[in-house]
Amino acid sequence: MKKSLIHGFNLLSVVFLLASCGGNKERSSTTNWAYNDAKWGGFEKTDYQGQLTGPNLVPVEGGTFTMGLTDQDVTYEWNNVARRTTVSSFYMDETEIANIDYRLYLWWIQNTFGETYPEVWRRALPDTLVWREELEYNEPLVELYLRHPAYDDYPVVGVSWVQATDYCKWRTDRVNEMILIEKGIIENTPDQKNENNFNTEAYLVGQYTPAVRKNLPDVRNGGERNVRLEDGILLPEYRLPTEAEWEYAALSLLGNQATSKDELITDRRIYAWDGNTTRYQKRNKYQGKMLANFKRSGGDYGGMAGALNDKAFTPSPVRSNWPNDFGLYNMAGNVNEWTADLYRPLTSTDLRDVDNHDLNSYRGNIFMTKKRDPETGAPVEKDSLGRLIYELMDTTATALRDNYKRPEVYNYLDGDKESLVEYKYGISTLVSDETRVIKGGSWADRAFWLSPGARRFLDQAKSSRAVGFRCAMHRTGSPTFNEDPEGNNFKTKHKSPKRRYK
Repeated sequence: MKKSLIHGFNLLSVVFLLASCGGNKERSSTTNWAYNDAKWGGFEKTDYQGQLTGPNLVPVEGGTFTMGLTDQDVTYEWNNVARRTTVSSFYMDETEIANIDYRLYLWWIQNTFGETYPEVWRRALPDTLVWREELEYNEPLVELYLRHPAYDDYPVVGVSWVQATDYCKWRTDRVNEMILIEKGIIENTPDQKNENNFNTEAYLVGQYTPAVRKNLPDVRNGGERNVRLEDGILLPEYRLPTEAEWEYAALSLLGNQATSKDELITDRRIYAWDGNTTRYQKRNKYQGKMLANFKRSGGDYGGMAGALNDKAFTPSPVRSNWPNDFGLYNMAGNVNEWTADLYRPLTSTDLRDVDNHDLNSYRGNIFMTKKRDPETGAPVEKDSLGRLIYELMDTTATALRDNYKRPEVYNYLDGDKESLVEYKYGISTLVSDETRVIKGGSWADRAFWLSPGARRFLDQAKSSRAVGFRCAMHRTGSPTFNEDPEGNNFKTKHKSPKRRYK
């Protein structure tokens, strides 16, 4: 009895000691060490309230769906056989990137690199000559479409996949820089030059030093410190959506869900809306109006004078027509859109038979790693444009892994030696290791290409007057946007837009 009392007293003493040292600080559930307390080493735990919704982004709650064609395959290519897959929650641009957006990008590049590296600006310029055709007169659009203010809100075209990818990287840095400015952490410094420009990765590893207004408190050492990834303040990267993400977002099948609390989808969709027609069918003032900007038939791009159907002969403004049930505009028609995926005609067939590839399917992985100093292990000095340097993973290291054996896996089961398929570019096919999937149809396409399941490809270095792009972003943490499993409310800026016709 006496020993039990002694043990109990000792246990109470330990608890009291811990409480006196840690106060009311939150504690580790596995060690009872206090978080955010210098007396206990100063390990910091963030009171994370959820991911902010970045500018122009719309939350897209993930789920399972049948990916692939829902209509007759009129091309008889069988390059998108229907199969069940799941897409994780993510964010997607409400609209296609507009000319005014891309001109801001060009202006920033010119302002930052123009004097020393003018070739950076030249590489980013859209190809305005895409408007030329042998037997058409579109010369005014060559000069006016990108730069004239009348076209500010029209989707940028003539941009290659490579250029679109570079834009996404630039946008990531500008948005994160603005987050730090608006939070009063760093000063606004618009006249950055050359490598001394805000880059998210360079900032996080200490290779970019901004003009500081007021940094975060450093619990461990006192004073202040830079923002870290663990603080949850900076957003993940903007990027091109994968083909699966793009198709899932375009279908927006939550509009056909019986109720918000079950998994019953009442009907599949051929287009980004219900029905097998491209016209509005309800009995109201919009009946018979076109639901997208596309080419109705040979030589008919917009209807007759006095009764124009889609109100456009070429691209229309990025917020034209009705948004779909995710609130996304022009996921059918207007311009085709780049996706991240490398094009392979057999991808859909391969994925049906590989169970571990039916979540977030994507073809195009090249596994890279930051180039590091062999002695310190820290990333090597950033390049002349202010970006960290990456290198291909070492094959001797990947060979020992179980989940992948080589760093370049974009040919997996379709183009590699195991698949016994060889793509002889320019001889028997136009498919190569640089062809990327485009989806959505455009103002110059027939209705078949408006189906989210339809897919085509274009060389990643080429561009077209009928191809634009929009960005996407990874969703961190809970897949739900309004409430996570623990009941925390995650407020976002998105509100379901009203349906409207222009």
